[in-house]
Amino acid sequence: MILLHSYWRSTAAYRVRIALNLKRLDYQQITHDLRAGEQASGAYAAINPQKLIPTLEADELVLTQSLAIIEWLDERHPEPPLLPRSVNDRAIIRAMAQTIASDIHPLNNLRVLNRLRADFGADDAAVSGWIAGWIASGFEALEVMIAQHGGRFAFGDAPTLADCCLVPQVYSATRFAVDLTPYPHLTAAAERAASVDAFAAAHPSRQPDAD
Repeated sequence: MILLHSYWRSTAAYRVRIALNLKRLDYQQITHDLRAGEQASGAYAAINPQKLIPTLEADELVLTQSLAIIEWLDERHPEPPLLPRSVNDRAIIRAMAQTIASDIHPLNNLRVLNRLRADFGADDAAVSGWIAGWIASGFEALEVMIAQHGGRFAFGDAPTLADCCLVPQVYSATRFAVDLTPYPHLTAAAERAASVDAFAAAHPSRQPDAD
């Protein structure tokens, strides 16, 4: 039994759902409403001391951090591969994924946005500008990388770890009304990936706790 601690609008959990679906693995979701602070409960903190989403429980193992979870899934269930055999290609794909997971997403995380509002008095316009600025900074770099290395997907012609991160981040950018017209290669790759059944089934609107 695979248990995924999730929240429908969490882009980090969205990444893991995509990977699970690509691997055709059955899993059960346990949802925690981030808006209500449910991830800070004592019961969940006992599972994930960081009190963040997602957490994966499988084989009596508890895993945190979305990229670590996805790479574990890829090694434990190698077909279809989300990282290629070439060491050079793997490094490029990981760089794409980390541009999103390390440089864009953390600065747009709910806890960061809440801190901007509470401690610095940022209004909705300021928060939106903050979000758009950091997404644009990362997407500018990804546009170049995808133009160079992309095919049908962000890297080549099969879904990879990069797409597991890209599609949720584009969802987030669209949600916050970020202008995506400067990134034609990026948006085309994301649209093609999002049309794949495994990606579509992972979409936030199709999750049991969606509202």
